[in-house]
Amino acid sequence: MDLSIVVPVYNSEKSLPQLIERLAAVLPQLAGQFEVILVNDGSRDDSWNVIRALTVQYPWVFGVDLMRNYGQHNALLCGIRQARYPITITMDDDLQHPPEELHVLLEALNNGYDVVYGRPAQEQHNFLRDLASKITKIALQSAMGAETARNVSALRAFRTALRDSFVQYLGPFPSVDVLLTWGTSRFTAVPVHHEPRKYGESNYTFGKLVRHAMNMMTGFSIVPLQLASWIGFIFTIFGLLVLAYVIGRYIILGGSVPGFPFLASIIAIFSGAQLLVLGIMGEYLARMHFRLMDRPTYTVRQQSARQTEGQHGRG
Repeated sequence: MDLSIVVPVYNSEKSLPQLIERLAAVLPQLAGQFEVILVNDGSRDDSWNVIRALTVQYPWVFGVDLMRNYGQHNALLCGIRQARYPITITMDDDLQHPPEELHVLLEALNNGYDVVYGRPAQEQHNFLRDLASKITKIALQSAMGAETARNVSALRAFRTALRDSFVQYLGPFPSVDVLLTWGTSRFTAVPVHHEPRKYGESNYTFGKLVRHAMNMMTGFSIVPLQLASWIGFIFTIFGLLVLAYVIGRYIILGGSVPGFPFLASIIAIFSGAQLLVLGIMGEYLARMHFRLMDRPTYTVRQQSARQTEGQHGRG
């Protein structure tokens, strides 16, 4: 089994040497040939120079430097397109995904699945981060249409051939998890140990996770539009009931509904529903606008020299 490991890198100059050292101890036991692709996503520290040094020290390490910070999934997509071996594994650069746990994913992949997620046995985040992660996974489930979406993580193993199903994707807001559903429905998740973050803080804040959830819902799903349709339908029925109440009161009691608060409440409810629906439509129009602009998913500034395939990562 030959492996390509893809790692998006952002401000990780301290953790990268340790990550590669641990991978160097594990990968020869898992694969005959292997490579590690480090994609520098516009880091503001010395990460790229660390990557260059690692490519000299370890011939099976390959570095890609992006022009700016595009986002984790953009960097992942860049690395996945560079992968050369039949199985691709993605993992974070912060040492929270232990390389020693990779065999668990590969064992599950051999059981007939095409995508295996390493679900953290216990989350290591604060309350707001966990809440945002749950919101993101609910949004991801609506986009993926798979129950496994509740168990997704950045630690994944999948068959590299799946990328053929999204080879034409050029949008600026990719979601690797959704793109993988374009090629297969054989997903599973296995529990793995999740280590505490050793350096710095997570780059995924509450706000970023919520924005990512919005990008997934409006970029890969019509659920928000269906929600808007249901809101319109429900409030139409509500309006008809209010009209029936007003007419019925007039016929039975001989007078109209008194009071400004009643009228103001009805106007506020319907105005809020209309603005919500318009906002949802605006999100979709914004996605169409960005696609028409042909914004690139990523742009490569430079990449390290790559060894020939025969010399690459022999165990």
